[in-house]
Amino acid sequence: MELPGRRCPDFRSIRPMPVTTPDEAKAAAAQFKADYQAVRAQIAKAVVGHDDIVDGVLTCLFVGGHALLEGVPGIGKTLLIRTLARALDLSFSRIQFTPDLMPADISGTTVVVEIDTSDGRKERQFRFQQGPIFAQIVLADEINRATPKTQSALLEAMQERSVTVAGTTHPLPRPFFVMATQNPIEQEGTYPLPEAQLDRFFFKLLVGYSGRSELSEILNRTTTGHDPVVEPVLSGGKILEHQALIRQVAIAPHIQDYAVRMVMATHPKGPHGGGEFATPMVNQYVRVGASPRAAQALVLAGKCRALLDGRPAVAIEDLRAVALPALRHRLILNFEGEAEGVTADGVVNNVIETLPIDAP
Repeated sequence: MELPGRRCPDFRSIRPMPVTTPDEAKAAAAQFKADYQAVRAQIAKAVVGHDDIVDGVLTCLFVGGHALLEGVPGIGKTLLIRTLARALDLSFSRIQFTPDLMPADISGTTVVVEIDTSDGRKERQFRFQQGPIFAQIVLADEINRATPKTQSALLEAMQERSVTVAGTTHPLPRPFFVMATQNPIEQEGTYPLPEAQLDRFFFKLLVGYSGRSELSEILNRTTTGHDPVVEPVLSGGKILEHQALIRQVAIAPHIQDYAVRMVMATHPKGPHGGGEFATPMVNQYVRVGASPRAAQALVLAGKCRALLDGRPAVAIEDLRAVALPALRHRLILNFEGEAEGVTADGVVNNVIETLPIDAP
């Protein structure tokens, strides 16, 4: 376990000013794009390739969500997160999840301390000792190696941005961003994340292998004494301002309805309803569809893409572009789907290809 190496101010008291005029909106959008590209440029100093993964992680950061990265060992997941932390002027901590990790090892615990009183006596008091979750960027490495009891310690922190210990609620610093990694191939000694916790991740990003030219560049950087210098280029206050700005991007009613129908298209017909927009593939292979958080992820990620592209409103293509990372971890396949090798990505792609743009 690694405790935060750099501390910075807590920005809970900051209330970003809303954009009220077209000129202010244009200037704020230009500043957001410049800051986004500055962070991206710092990441590129250490991370080779994986452009879509980097964009996905930055999208999660700027909309206030959390990211889950899945991939085989040694392909740069942890390096990407570490580099992002170095490019931001935020406190950072790393938690290495293991089967013997306890919830108190994450959230902290109450300890007894001795203090000197004014009359020279020693007095014992209970004090809360913060755990590594009290940082603005938290790397949860190999999160599926911890037991469900320990995994659940992250639930309140990720959703409520607070930790409750011994009946006292302790707010976490803002901005607060959890990036978790997990290995999809090893089954021994792992505990799959429950659906409730998966749903709290804004995106699930699948990190693949590097290409031929990318692997050659990795060797050039790692076997020749190359030591990239990553500098912090963005503060927590600016991140909060950008998060507020993204929420002000317009979305037309019919575009928002498309996001709603896309989520409803993952709901199979069953005893609890659903099936109104479901495709035959969804009805055959899906047991549980996406939650309302999926619609929130689609809209917010679409707003981020529109702002980066210099557009004042979300387009259909924005929603389609973010559908896979926003939906893939929120679908539960039934036995038939698992037996026939159907994947969540295949189901989402089927929804994208068949869902009509115009509402029926």
